[in-house]
Amino acid sequence: MKLAKKSVLGVALSGLISLGAQAGNVEVLHYWTSGGEAKSAAVLKQLLEKEGHQWKDFAVAGGGGESAMTVLKSRAVSGNPPSAAQIKGLDIKEWADLGFLTQLDAVAESAGWDQLLPGVVSDVMKYDGHYVAVPVNVHRVNWLWANPEIFQSVGVDIPKTWGEFIEVADKIKDAGYVPLAHGGQAWQDATVFEAVVLGEGGAEFYHKAFVEHDQATLTSPKMVEILATFKKLRNYIDSDSAGRDWNIATSMVINGKAAMQIMGDWAKGEFTAAGKKPGTDYLCVAAPGTSNAFTFNIDSFAMFDVKGSGSKEAQADLARLIMEPQFQETFNLNKGSIPARLGMPRANFDSCAHTSMDDFVATSKSGGLVPSMAHGMSTTSAVQGAIYDVVTNYFNSDSLSAEQAADKLARAIKAAI
Repeated sequence: MKLAKKSVLGVALSGLISLGAQAGNVEVLHYWTSGGEAKSAAVLKQLLEKEGHQWKDFAVAGGGGESAMTVLKSRAVSGNPPSAAQIKGLDIKEWADLGFLTQLDAVAESAGWDQLLPGVVSDVMKYDGHYVAVPVNVHRVNWLWANPEIFQSVGVDIPKTWGEFIEVADKIKDAGYVPLAHGGQAWQDATVFEAVVLGEGGAEFYHKAFVEHDQATLTSPKMVEILATFKKLRNYIDSDSAGRDWNIATSMVINGKAAMQIMGDWAKGEFTAAGKKPGTDYLCVAAPGTSNAFTFNIDSFAMFDVKGSGSKEAQADLARLIMEPQFQETFNLNKGSIPARLGMPRANFDSCAHTSMDDFVATSKSGGLVPSMAHGMSTTSAVQGAIYDVVTNYFNSDSLSAEQAADKLARAIKAAI
């Protein structure tokens, strides 16, 4: 069933949608082109083909998905959208609002998705109460990765608050190490910033700022204090950080050049590839002040409206397979993330994943589970871009005070909504 359209553009575009894939074919647009991700896509293809369907691979390189989204928009407007596309966050609702997506309620009800997914995850997959997308995984963003040898050498403990972080970082810097491995890119700056907001403000404050965009919260003394703490972290980043990719920063921790990195659990793949073991060669702990919180980033596939019973059946089978235990385990072991599906066997997952799974369940019950602003889960791309601009400008220059940055942040978000 195709969703009702809610805009003039949606009405105009709906007539352009072609008959879509042939019976039993599924064209899948994704940006899983790196090693472990490509292996996972291949597994999903094999599972679908075992069901008697044909998978047409439509991979568009680019880890953040920007290139894939450009291609998707072009295909959709020309009347030839794929059967499924890797889309996440509020972008799912935007595509549904335009009338492009199809309901997956029959699959979801049969497989019990409402019981297998925390409400905060299933809500992202729904439009007007109906499933239109299926989650592949859950990334935890608020991780601190640490090199234990450096901490032992300097004689300091892993920081549990941002105040402790600064104290520890000073000693690590004095000992000749880089305290914080970081890449000077807007999304990395935003990743660290949201960790400071969550650690010093708490989950409720974070939600008001990045989900509700509450102006009083954004301009509050607490936000000014948080921005001041965030700015101090620049003192602990090396001078060569500008433009550095996140995985290069991770390698600094792996190689003993830097003590810590604030990054999502995809960083674990770099440690694994280097033959490092969690708890021994590296440590994974919640970012300072966030042990009772979990910032999530979810990869997911939205299903586009297709014609023909064979194509619809293949599409439904694809959605079902994504949520089944075999793919959820295979993909997440490769990706470093954890299954979106609750209650999965844990034997093949490492200690970092076990911690993530435990915290995911606990925070989904306590209210500490929050969507990542930096990774497109809490707000629209327009608001996210506005936050990026203010945060990066403030962090990388001395032109703004914390008070001015808070005011500018609030104004930028209000203008982008």
